[in-house]
Amino acid sequence: MKALVYKGPGSLSVEDRPRPKVNQPDDAVVKMLKTTICGTDLHILKGDVPTCTPGRILGHEGIGIIAEVGNGVSNFKQGDRVIVSCITSCGKCDYCKKGMYSHCISGGWILGNTIDGAQAEYVRIPHADTSLYHLPSALDEEIYVMLSDIFPTGFECGVINSSVKPGDTLVIVGAGPVGLAALLTAQFYSPARIISVDLDDNRLVFARKFGADETVNASSGNVVERILALTGGRGVDCAIEAVGVPQSFAIAEGVITAGGTLAVLGVHGAKVDLHLEKLWCHNITLRTRLVDTVTTPMLLKTVAAAKIEPGRLITHHFEFEDILDAYETFGNAAQNQALKVIING
Repeated sequence: MKALVYKGPGSLSVEDRPRPKVNQPDDAVVKMLKTTICGTDLHILKGDVPTCTPGRILGHEGIGIIAEVGNGVSNFKQGDRVIVSCITSCGKCDYCKKGMYSHCISGGWILGNTIDGAQAEYVRIPHADTSLYHLPSALDEEIYVMLSDIFPTGFECGVINSSVKPGDTLVIVGAGPVGLAALLTAQFYSPARIISVDLDDNRLVFARKFGADETVNASSGNVVERILALTGGRGVDCAIEAVGVPQSFAIAEGVITAGGTLAVLGVHGAKVDLHLEKLWCHNITLRTRLVDTVTTPMLLKTVAAAKIEPGRLITHHFEFEDILDAYETFGNAAQNQALKVIING
């Protein structure tokens, strides 16, 4: 089969690899129909994720058709159309019993990280019964690729962890796909104001369309001062940092009000400064998280009921043979006005 392989920082290639097989009774092998590229894949490409080593097939998102199942799989059969979850969970360990699937002792975020992933013609899914979801409909099926990762991630790591409530002022630093997914799902809780921050005017246009009340382009400097001015000097009740670089974290911690909550959504590959000399008496809450995908069933119902529209994030389509072009497009998102790309298997 053809697969997209990480060769080391800054290097990718499309290679022929053996088709995966069922290794354990609870495995499934899925023929991929559609996949996508995540900002985390770009972090891997930068060398920010040391657990992902050269030679790994990347990718942890997509939809497909089950080609083979182990004899221990009971919820799925050959021919079922499924959503691949970015998080693999056994459902039995202590972490899974707490709903912390991301820390499953034999799973977690392993696809495209510590085992071969979904940017290939076929992918092996361990713990299939608790790591796959039935595709609700063949109609508009590509929208469900967004439920593999960015929507549960934006919702759980961003919205839920920020504790946003009706009437709150929320800032989301980063208007990339996962930041926009947080923006869309934050509206479940009716915040009074949502402020979106990014370096790219095109993404800020999308943020406005998706429900942001104000936007701030961070490239013009004095971002903290400008956000404080928008809030009458008070700051924001909730901040979601959705980029994963020191500059975006500095903005989020610089605008949080007394008693506020700062949720870290971005993947950080470098240290950041936490200004406790200012925040020690500020009664803030700082929360980190890796997505657990515990909200995926709820989000599936919400999408099926047309209460949110994840397809609004899809801007580009590619065939698998053009996956390197897809990486180039996604990696230069501002230049190409790209949000999420769909890669057809």
